[in-house]
Amino acid sequence: MREDLHIAIVGATGAVGVEMIKTLERRNFPASQLVPLASARSAGKTLPFRGENVAVQELTRDSFAGVDIALFSAGGGTSAEFAPVAVEAGAVVVDNSSAFRMDDSVPLVVPEINAAAVGKNNGIIANPNCSTIVTVMALNPLHQAFGVKRIFASTYQAVSGSGAMGIVELERQVGEIAANQEATREVYPHQIAFNVLPHVDVFLDDGYTKEEMKMVHESRKIMDLPEFKASVTCVRVPVYRAHSIAVSAEFEKQVSVEEARKAIITAPGIDLNDDIASNGYPLPLDLTGKDNCQVGRIRKDCAFDNGLSFWVAGDQLLKGAALNTVQIAEEVAKL
Repeated sequence: MREDLHIAIVGATGAVGVEMIKTLERRNFPASQLVPLASARSAGKTLPFRGENVAVQELTRDSFAGVDIALFSAGGGTSAEFAPVAVEAGAVVVDNSSAFRMDDSVPLVVPEINAAAVGKNNGIIANPNCSTIVTVMALNPLHQAFGVKRIFASTYQAVSGSGAMGIVELERQVGEIAANQEATREVYPHQIAFNVLPHVDVFLDDGYTKEEMKMVHESRKIMDLPEFKASVTCVRVPVYRAHSIAVSAEFEKQVSVEEARKAIITAPGIDLNDDIASNGYPLPLDLTGKDNCQVGRIRKDCAFDNGLSFWVAGDQLLKGAALNTVQIAEEVAKL
């Protein structure tokens, strides 16, 4: 692995950007210099890194001189404008937005599944959508064992998926309701506290949302399965952090619960938590702050001849975003 890398974080003051910096430090990433970048209004703030307070700089077209790897988490518009600038300056970009995910020339990577794709980059590597990552962490080991054909899935997505303001909104509404006040709304179209919203991202003409179709298209690319099919309903729930997904999957080969559990146990980055006799199954509250995802409630699916149903959960800000991005950067450092 290369040492003494010059790292930039675009969107450093956002929820994911802060987690990226913490993750770089926690995993002892070989960064000799860290440059946090954000909008002009955040310039001058400081962020802790390895015992020092590092000043945030304004993102400009001159921000990437000498940068080896630039981690982006500032939205698709910012990525579309500044990622090519960073590449032109000599950096490899790992982008957490949707701007480049479906570009055929850009690898879409979950390192536990397709780390080799990192070596095929032309300067930009895309980080998948958070709910897609958590889902394929459980689905891919089962695919390797049985050959997945299609899934039906419902997500239970934490407000952290909307950024820091989603968390603020849930906290505020809980306080307002506890004080017998009307819940005020800024982030979501309806009250999120004590409610669930079957609405994540914008609606498309066919009635699905962009978030739902991301799981279809991104899973195909990550697992290299162009014929893979998925019908997904994405739901926002009043959980601060960590996404959960209920999946029913149909496979090419005959399935067994025992073999499915063995496939999960031997897979990296995913833990088995499947002991219903002791009420053991993945909970978003327990997964908050944890690197690994968990899968449980594994059972034969009643509607498919070769089907399994399961429940998978993972920290949206870590494996769903910051951790996966840093893991990709670790693969870049090996090149």
